Amino acid sequence: MRTGMRQNANEAAGETLLRVRDLRTHFFTGSGVVKAVDGVSFDLARGGALGIVGESGSGKSVASNSIMRLLPKNGRIVDGSILFEGRDLVEVREKDMLKIRGQEISMIFQDPMTSLDPVFKIGDQVIEVLRAHRRLSNAEAWSEAVKALTMVGIPEPEKRMNSYPHEFSGGMRQRVFIAMAIACRPKLIIADEPTTALDVTVQAQVLDLLVDLQREMGTSVILVTHNLGVVWSLCGAVMVMYAGKTVEYATAKDLYRNPLHPYTWGLLNSMPRLGAGKEKGKEKPLAIIPGTPPDLRLTARNCNFHNRCAYRGDVCKEEVPPLIELEPGHFAACHFQTSGGRLTRKEA
Repeated sequence: MRTGMRQNANEAAGETLLRVRDLRTHFFTGSGVVKAVDGVSFDLARGGALGIVGESGSGKSVASNSIMRLLPKNGRIVDGSILFEGRDLVEVREKDMLKIRGQEISMIFQDPMTSLDPVFKIGDQVIEVLRAHRRLSNAEAWSEAVKALTMVGIPEPEKRMNSYPHEFSGGMRQRVFIAMAIACRPKLIIADEPTTALDVTVQAQVLDLLVDLQREMGTSVILVTHNLGVVWSLCGAVMVMYAGKTVEYATAKDLYRNPLHPYTWGLLNSMPRLGAGKEKGKEKPLAIIPGTPPDLRLTARNCNFHNRCAYRGDVCKEEVPPLIELEPGHFAACHFQTSGGRLTRKEA
């Protein structure tokens, strides 16, 4: 994506908080180099929200973990920049990253059942975050922790400070983890599949909570998910990733109204719809994207989606499509989506 990329319309007037450019994160294994993130760029305005969507293995979580610099030993950012308030996090020392994590950038991990330490009380775990980043007395830290639990809707917060994680449901545990994430009033929250393993009703409650917190605190949010449906209520912009690359970037409104990449069409077609399960009295199967994602050790030679795409041509097997701006603020990476010609979407 070009350096002068536009932000979505409702964030354009705001100051840019996070600017990621040509990010490449690779894993070095005995069988080869896995290009988990291979040239991703995006902007996030202060107070804005960005959704990163795609199938499992598309590089969404690796991209978000790269921002936090939380990578396994065999993972490394090999190129690109992550400018947070003008400061390149790629170049920041680990000692300084410890101060940034939790205080300026917080992360909500995807599994509420295992994200909390089972042997420590809820209150102790929230207080630990506060004491790590703010100079507070025990009494002040306790009071701030209670406020955080109150903000996320934990009933009887003072009493629940003395509870253990096993005494909470999955949805309540996720609320506790969100309380830990917002305790220090960070400028950016990265929510990595925050509704995983939660039932549909609780998923809606957690997403509504994130919307409310963003409005009240003015915090920027990156929502990582495989479900296009959950980004609609929270995100102003959406980035679609496939096999480590950005294949489409647009405002949420434009992406739903006029998606341009065949992979995005496949994702939208595969979304369940009420009343769409039958056709002429017969059960209609859920639409799928045929085939499997490519081996990330063998990418960067052609269009990563060519083996699964119904619109592919010879050029797709030979060249990597550039990510270009096809409409104002709307980018896509497809050889057959150009300013001079467009594909016609086939409905599932």
